[in-house]
Amino acid sequence: MTGKAKPKKHTAKEIAAKIDAATTNRGGGKAGLADRSGVEKGGHAKFECPHCKTTAPDLKTMQIHHDAKHPKLPFEESKLVNLHSTHGADSSKPRPGVRGSLKK
Repeated sequence: MTGKAKPKKHTAKEIAAKIDAATTNRGGGKAGLADRSGVEKGGHAKFECPHCKTTAPDLKTMQIHHDAKHPKLPFEESKLVNLHSTHGADSSKPRPGVRGSLKK
């Protein structure tokens, strides 16, 4: 038995949130494994360290990595590898955050 203050039915906002979570590709699971691992288009990381091949999502993070791991070497922004420019975007692959299911 429910109390007076507790709603007995689902709200429209709750149902809309469930539909959104079910139909939006967030890049997880097997579909997003290649993206997260960095095999295709560099994954989520944009820059790669030329010395140790560690990846970082932005320039500031790469500079922090360089100062911590390679303090004796000078930081040269021009030597960083931009993974997003070296790997072309695949237009046939669905993009994360795009609505709709993959089933046809």
